[in-house]
Amino acid sequence: MTGAPVRSVFSTTIEALRLRGWQLGPGQPTLDTDQFSAEDFDLIVDDRADVDVSSMVGRFYLGWSPLDCPGSDDEGRENAVASTAEVGGYYLFFDTETSADIVAVAVARVLETAWRV
Repeated sequence: MTGAPVRSVFSTTIEALRLRGWQLGPGQPTLDTDQFSAEDFDLIVDDRADVDVSSMVGRFYLGWSPLDCPGSDDEGRENAVASTAEVGGYYLFFDTETSADIVAVAVARVLETAWRV
């Protein structure tokens, strides 16, 4: 019998289960903040080094808090699109060890789907 070699299900499963390394750690928040134009967004860095980006009309928000906010569990990154009377909003939360690359991809996708109102 001739033809292409048959790959067994067993070898595919072993390949899929091999240990992998993953990028961990916060990385540089500029990967996220550099995606915003000064024309459409406000960027604020406070005295605790928290970074907040919000759209001029307030519907989009990205917050980065490297240290937890006093009295709360709010640390890491929060990406939010606020709701309106007609349409619900949503929130994405990333902890402090989430790679900035991952957050940047989520932010880019949110910005790609936005339209001017």
